[in-house]
Amino acid sequence: MPQATLRTARIRLVPLADEHLEHEVVLDADPEVMRYLGPARTRADVESAHRLRLAAARRVPGLGFWAGFVDGDFVGWWLLEPPERADQGPVAGQAELGYRLLRRYWRRGLASEGARELIRHGFEDLGLTRIFAETMAVNEGSRATMTSVGLRYVRTFQLDFDHPLPGTELGEVEYALTREDWLAGRSTGAARG
Repeated sequence: MPQATLRTARIRLVPLADEHLEHEVVLDADPEVMRYLGPARTRADVESAHRLRLAAARRVPGLGFWAGFVDGDFVGWWLLEPPERADQGPVAGQAELGYRLLRRYWRRGLASEGARELIRHGFEDLGLTRIFAETMAVNEGSRATMTSVGLRYVRTFQLDFDHPLPGTELGEVEYALTREDWLAGRSTGAARG
């Protein structure tokens, strides 16, 4: 299954392509956007990351990175990609959710809106059984987004970094949602509405 173009009320999510590289360069050059990820990236760093992002879509059919547009303007990217580390569990049936938005689009509900659509796509269209997300424990904004889209706290864990960021000593956190819980939440919401 090729990666689908997805839509929400405000966002058009298109499979990430070479034509989006310049947007990625601007996004990853902002130190505030990269605050919990590492230093702002140079163009060469982004070009390397871009190749890896494109490769994610070839690893598992239907998964990958999506560039998000609101009224034709790039706002950021979202991802559903297979697990990469052994402690994340098996690749089959699950994917990691992520998002990165330009700072001017923060606090407008767009990260959650796009994430909800990728969760729906993952469970409904791709038949995933589990979707998870990770961030630094100190990244309260991302943790709030994870909670708002229905993911639940699973664990705090430590990773080794060559150049740890402030707050690394408090660890990383994992949040997750199973297809079963997502379906139960949808039926509960439908019963109330």
